Amino acid sequence: MNLLGLQMKSGWFQIAIVLIACSAGPVWAWQGKVFRITDGDSLWVRPADGGVPVKLRIDGIDAPEICQSGGQAARKALAARLMGRTVDVDTRRKDDYGRTLASVFLDGEDMGAWMVRQGHAWAYRQGSGAYLALQARAQSAALGLFADRNALPPRVFRKQNGPCYL
Repeated sequence: MNLLGLQMKSGWFQIAIVLIACSAGPVWAWQGKVFRITDGDSLWVRPADGGVPVKLRIDGIDAPEICQSGGQAARKALAARLMGRTVDVDTRRKDDYGRTLASVFLDGEDMGAWMVRQGHAWAYRQGSGAYLALQARAQSAALGLFADRNALPPRVFRKQNGPCYL
């Protein structure tokens, strides 16, 4: 990696740059290949210029927990769409849990919007957020998890049951 005219090859240096970029607030845009999908809103991407894979959480959405109804379907949908593909990543910040939040794009398409539009995730914040109109349409059409009128938003599920672990 060439940064300010310096040749840097250390994976630890690249991790430090990611962490600094995420904590500073501005968007850090990069490309990489998806090699693991953890669940419907979390994935691992290996930077195109090499280095250590980065675990990302898609900003603005909340997919069902993996042990929650719809959780496996959300992970399968995201994996079918992204596994092994090169994506554009706009890293934004860290969340309250220390996770790297990012917008992820495949061929220019926002994957957060895609997941909500397909009915595999909720817009993250109720009452605000970029994906609320897409969620309303998916709910009206009873797509994906919204086919179940009793589907619980993940934040409610976690509050009632705690998180799931594989």
